[in-house]
Formats: sequence, structure tokens, C-alpha cells
Amino acid sequence: MTPERWQRIKPLLQSALERDPDERAAFLVAECAGDEALRKEVQSLIISHEQADKFIESPAVEVMAGSLGNDQVVGRNLGPYVISARLGAGGMGEVYLAEDTRLGRKVALKMLPDYFTRDDDRVRRFQQEARAASALNHPNILTIYEIGQIASRHFIATEFIEGETLRQSMIKRELKIAEALDVAAQVASALSAAHQAGITHRDIKPENIMVREDGFVKVLDFGLAKLMEPKAVIADTEAMTRILVKTEPGIVMGTVTCMSPEQARGAEVDHRTDIWSLGVVLYEMVARRLPFEGATTSELLASILNDKEPPPLSRYARGVPVELERILTKALHKNREERYQVIKDFGLDLKSLKHRLEFEAELERTVPPESTAGVSRITDSGGHAAESTTHTLTTHPTSSAEYVVSEIKHHRRVVAAAAIALILLLVAGLAYYFYFPRGGTTPIDSIAVLPLHNPTGDPNAEYLSDGISEALINSLSELQQLRVVARGIAFRYKGKEVDPQAVGRDLNVRAVLMGRVHQVGDALNIQVDLVDATTGAQLWGQEYESKVSDVLAVKQTIAREVTEKLRLRLSGEEKQRLVRRDTTNEEAYQFYLRGRYYWNRRTAGGLKKALEEFQQAVDKDPTYALAYTGLADCYAIQTEYAGTPLRETLPKARAAALRALEIDNSLGEAHTSLGLINMHSWQFAEAEKEYKRGIELNPNYPTAHHWYSNYLQGVARFDESMAEIKRAQLLDPLSPVISGNVVIRYSLRGDYNSVIEGSKKIIELDPNYPRVHTDLGWAYLKQGREQEAISELQKAVDLSGRASFELAYLGSGYAALGKRAEARSVLKELEEKYARQESGGMYLAAVYGGLGEKDQAFAWLEKDFQARSSLLYYSTGYPIFESLWGDPRYTDLLRRMGLRP
Repeated sequence: MTPERWQRIKPLLQSALERDPDERAAFLVAECAGDEALRKEVQSLIISHEQADKFIESPAVEVMAGSLGNDQVVGRNLGPYVISARLGAGGMGEVYLAEDTRLGRKVALKMLPDYFTRDDDRVRRFQQEARAASALNHPNILTIYEIGQIASRHFIATEFIEGETLRQSMIKRELKIAEALDVAAQVASALSAAHQAGITHRDIKPENIMVREDGFVKVLDFGLAKLMEPKAVIADTEAMTRILVKTEPGIVMGTVTCMSPEQARGAEVDHRTDIWSLGVVLYEMVARRLPFEGATTSELLASILNDKEPPPLSRYARGVPVELERILTKALHKNREERYQVIKDFGLDLKSLKHRLEFEAELERTVPPESTAGVSRITDSGGHAAESTTHTLTTHPTSSAEYVVSEIKHHRRVVAAAAIALILLLVAGLAYYFYFPRGGTTPIDSIAVLPLHNPTGDPNAEYLSDGISEALINSLSELQQLRVVARGIAFRYKGKEVDPQAVGRDLNVRAVLMGRVHQVGDALNIQVDLVDATTGAQLWGQEYESKVSDVLAVKQTIAREVTEKLRLRLSGEEKQRLVRRDTTNEEAYQFYLRGRYYWNRRTAGGLKKALEEFQQAVDKDPTYALAYTGLADCYAIQTEYAGTPLRETLPKARAAALRALEIDNSLGEAHTSLGLINMHSWQFAEAEKEYKRGIELNPNYPTAHHWYSNYLQGVARFDESMAEIKRAQLLDPLSPVISGNVVIRYSLRGDYNSVIEGSKKIIELDPNYPRVHTDLGWAYLKQGREQEAISELQKAVDLSGRASFELAYLGSGYAALGKRAEARSVLKELEEKYARQESGGMYLAAVYGGLGEKDQAFAWLEKDFQARSSLLYYSTGYPIFESLWGDPRYTDLLRRMGLRP
């Protein structure tokens, strides 16, 4: 929430809460003056506030804490405290740096918002818990000096820590395993003291752990802790979910990510919930990603509750000890009875492993082993494995460490000469292999560019990892002598551990390009490896350190290097092809990558964001053809996904597509965009011409085959339509939109078993894609599975945010089942959306047709016809319109549109 938005919301929220609950609705309607989004936002904050069991648990605090403070207090006194700077916002309000004039020391002042201190009972309970936390005396726990009130200001004075949060440390750099163990062990020590005092923290996360410059750790926000009282639970899971979800995306996620299964269920919590949360923090420090993930709060909660166990750490980090995997498996056990039962045991295991790793590191630094010959395993008294030799001792070392060192030195003398000779031989052999690879100068004519890995899991960096991979595929595809696996097929391997040789066999390619993209702030690290898919040998590898702003230059360098290592002899014209689609402006390129990332989401919010990114791309480079194509694509589908009137979007879409073609007439994507625009303009012959040209120029572009398939469906060329959508699916098997269109074709043929099978596969890939649930629900309806049908159709409506398409399916389903009252309720909602220009008349027509009221149905279709709605074309391709297809009036409608009946 921006400060400007909060300034608009704050007085409304305060005024509404001061009123009787029965008067609030009317007050908000009047005050918001038709701004429905504003009214809903204020209402959401009211609900969050009232549903929270305690004010410190309410997400409304998180939203408002950063906005209720007043920077005018800087430079003023609060009793003995002189406030010098605002440090930020925390879960309990604004945080300021101040000086305690009595003792001459720096303190951090947390000022509680006045709004949340009006409830005396809440303040009393907060003070009770905060005082209990202040009684904790432990070096790893933030010291609370004072809890007080001066005038109307409630505050907490704590020690001031000069350092950074663990989150900030993790963003800046990758922590070593020993460092992560040290941090976790210190946190465990702090929690052990708290648990012994009967206090559970309940909010352990990287943001609540401070790391000083000397590595000393302080645990913060014990003010959010819970005294272990019986029956102090949130018993209603749904209420818990509502409380969590009522705020803006990202605000509560810091808490939810570390939430234990019992917290997620709303069950009673005890100290074992802190053990789970610390396990999550340790996992993230090592893996640089969470053990349980989800795109939304609901998905994340479902993952925490339902996923069996997190992926092994070794999948994301190198050199992970087996012992650490065991420790985390125990700490993150879903059943808390099988978890560590006391935090002290957890901490002892962490310290023991840390000391072992330090010992091994010191041993390696002092005497690096040069041979493993004659090495066996022994176990020390602590149950830990160590390496020993099988030779008889000639001296008598005083420790096991000296024993190991002695034997390693012995091996060094024995094998030194042989090792040197072997190394020289290997170097010579490898040099020969790479200098004269498989026939010396024979070019490698096929490659798969796999999606680059995003090790941090940061969604804000995903556009780079996906975008660079896609851009490399597009650039290399320009070379006729090289066969490049299409993006959709290559992206099947996203997020998976892959064997390059297995990929080579599966995709019938001779080389595989793989790697990772790591972004920290403006710094970018890209590692790429080109692997011979036949032998598994590395043909080339390179690491690039640059700024994010230089990503275009890095992409072009990689493409050039790859063609050289594939031994492709490129003409001057072919070298130009590698970069011909690129902009010359680095900033424009970044905006374009982000635009495509958001466009691929196919949501109203995604399209809005994509439009902003593409517009900034063309602002930076007015000659960037691909960016204009992105603008055209967004405008062309806005009516379908966002309900924006066609008369507003179609002229903009056409202008952008024509501008792209004016810059580069050989751009297949731009011809495809113009094909869709012509189709929406009912210029069907011109549409087909552009689609065919787009496919000719870029046969690997799945969207061209997808949209051409929709065209062929509308002109009653059904077999061709199925063939084209199948080609699109082959090129991009991971696209729920394309696979969903395949499912629709099966539904139109009455093959409902294939619909159900295909829909379930799509749901496995993306359970939150609304339209697949409409297809599945319709298939269940046709098979007489009433309860399952309505459940799926309602789920689609909820996932879509009650979009018109999904509402039309639900209303038609109600009508087919004789639930006329429910169908009419849907009609009323669709009529309201139509009045707001958020929907087309065809959706109302579908429901009226299901009810058997065809006169009403064709009246609504006629409204769309008179408005020349682009949506009307799609009535030929969705089964909810089947009750109208046999009517002569529908045949006449198609003729008037210029379509074959």
C-alpha cells in the first residue's frame, strides 16, 4: 500500500470504526462515492481488525504500522528519550532511534499506534506478555528496558542493535553451511531460555533475527510471543485463513512461510512450533529457498499442511552433510510428536555438526588430502563418522586428529609422483578432446536450451531466469543450420534436476545448454554450461558477473559463444540474425522481459502490469519491434481477460502491431498479433493470411498455432483446428491455456473422458487456473455427476475472482440441473457487470439458453452483434452455447458476421 493510498484510506477507516457497525456499510457507500475498490479495501481492513484474536496478530497492524507513525516526532522528546531518526515499521508500530538521556545510551523505541491502544483490555494483555518477555535474561534475546506510556503514547524501549536482519544478510550473500548452523544454534539457545520461562515466540523468521557485525545473533519481537496458557488457541481454521489473507500480498507471507502445520490448522501451539519455524529458517539459509512454497497464501498453507516433506537440501546446495539432512527432517516433521521435543536437543545437534565441520575444514586447510587410497570409515564416541587409514601406526600421536594428519602425510609421500603423472595425462587427454572433439571440426547441429535455474526462488528474479532462456532460444532459432528445441518443450525441465545425456536422448539433440541466474540487488551472476549430450562432457562453461542493466549484452555474448563452441561457421548475415530481434537499449530489454513474464500469466492484473512494462520498453526504444508486439498482444486479449471494452483496446492493439511490422516485417510474432486483431475485427480472410504468415516466419511459436486453431474452429474447419491446437500443445506442453483449448475441443466432440483426463493433468501443473475447472465441471455435468460438477464450477468462479466467463459456465450448469433460482442469481450478477462494461452479452445469452429462454438469449447476442464484440466469435467454440447452435437465428447471426454456419 503506497503512502498516498493510505492517506486516502486512513480517515475513512478511523471514521468507520467509530460508528455503530450497523451504520458502517451506508457510511462507506456514501463516502467512497462510487469507488468500489476503495470501499472494499476499507471493508477488508475492518474485517481483519475485528476477526483477529489479538491486535498484535491482526494483519491490519502489518498494513497500517508503516503508515500510522509521524516523522514529526523526530527531533522531539518523549519523556527522557530524545528521538533522532525513524528506523522503520515493525509488527507493533513505528520504530525510532533515540537516546536515553538518563543513562546516555542509544535505544530503539517502538511506538504503538494510538488506534490500537484504545482497547484497554488489549493493551493490558499486551503489557502482560511483553513484561514476561522482558524478564528473559539471555545474551541472544533483545533486551527490553522499559514498557511505558507518556501522555497518549504507548512505547517499548529496547536495546539498539547495530547490524542487519538475517533476511538482509541472506539477500546480500550466500551463507556458508557453518555460518547457517552458527546462527541457528544461537537462535536455539535463545528459544531454549524462553521455553524454560514458559514463553513460545510463535514468529521466528529471518526478519526477527538480527546479526551483528561480529556474528552475534539477537532474537527480536518477543512482544509477539505467547504465554503457554491452556485453551489459548484459534480454533477455527477458516477464520485463521481469513485473518491471514485479508492483507496485501507479501505482508503476511513473512509469517506464513515459517508457520508450523499446527498453526496453519488453527490448533493449539506450544514450544514445538518454534522448533518447526527455526527448521524453516535454517533450510532457507542453506537452500536459499523455502522448504514449502506456494504462489499465494492459500497455496503455501496447503503445501505446509499437505506436502509430505521438503525436497532434500542437496538439490539446491553443494556439500550438504547427511547429518544436516537428518536434523532438518526431524525439525520439520509434520507430526510434532515426532519432531524434536525440546529446542535444547535441536541446538545441541546443530552445535555438534558445526564443530565437526569446523574440524574437518581446519584439517583440510592444514593438510589437504591428495589420495583416498586405503581410507576406511570409523565412528567417534559421538556417533560421527571420520576418515582413517588402514596402515599400522609407526608413531603414537596424542589425538585422533594427529592420527589422521599423520596418515594423510604418509599417503602423500607414497602417491605424489603417481598423482602428478596421472594429472598430466588427464590434462593432455582433456586438451586433446576439446581441441579435436569428435571429428575435429564437425559442427553440432541441434541444441536444447534449458530454463536457467533461479536458486534464490525470488519471484522478482524469475523474469530474468525465464527471459534470458527464452531470448537465447529465440536468437539461436534464427540460424537455419541449427535445430533448437522449442521453448515449451525445453521448459518442461524447469525446476527439475536433469541429466544432460538423458535430455539429449529424450529430445534427440547433441548439445544441452543449462545454468543458473542469481540476482542480489543490482548485481547479477549468470553461470552457463554447454554439455555434449552424447558423452556428458562439458564443451564450454562460463560465469558472468555484471549488473542487471547489462543483461542484454550478457545474453548476446552467450549466444555468440555457444555458436562458436558448437563449431558453427556463421556468415556475416547469420551473425546479424543472432541480434536482429534485440533492442540496443539495455533498460528497454529488461522492461520487455518483465512484460512477457506478466503477459504469460493471462490474468487481468498480469495484463495490466505487462502493459506498463511494454510501454516503458517502447518509451526507452521507439524502434523495439518485439515490445510493440507485446503491447498489441496485451490490448488484443484485454476484453477477454479484463473486460475492457473492445472499442478502447482494438485500435491500440492494431496501432502497436502495425508499428512492429513497420520496424520489422519479418517478425512472425507481430503477424500473429495482427491475425488476432483482424479476427476480433471480423476480418476473417485477413486474419488467416496473417496467421499463416506468422507460422511461416516462426513455426516454433506456439501462440500462432493456438490462435490459428481458434480461428479454424470459428469457420467450422474442425479437424484443422484440432491439428493446430495439438501442434501448439506439442510446442508448449506446460501452457494451461493451450492445453485447456485442447480439452475444449474434446468437449465439443462429446469425448468427456478425455476432457476429465486432460483437465486433471492441467490441474497438476496449475491448480489455480480457473478455466480448466470449468471444463472439468462441464464434463462431470454431462456424465451426471451433479455434486462434483457444481463444486468444480464454483471453484472456477472463486479462482477467477468471479469473472464473466466462469460465471456463465456456473449459471449454465445451474440451468442444466434445474436450479433456476441459482441460475437467475448468476444472471443478475452478469447483468450488473454488463452495465459496468465488464462483461459481454454472450455470457448472459449462454445462461438464458440453458434456461430455455431463447428469445432473451438472442436479444443479448444481438446486443453484442450491434457492438461488434470480439467475444461473439468465441460463441462457436464453447459448449455452454450448444443449446443455441441449432436455432436458425444463430445460423443467421454467423452469416451476418461473415462466418460459415
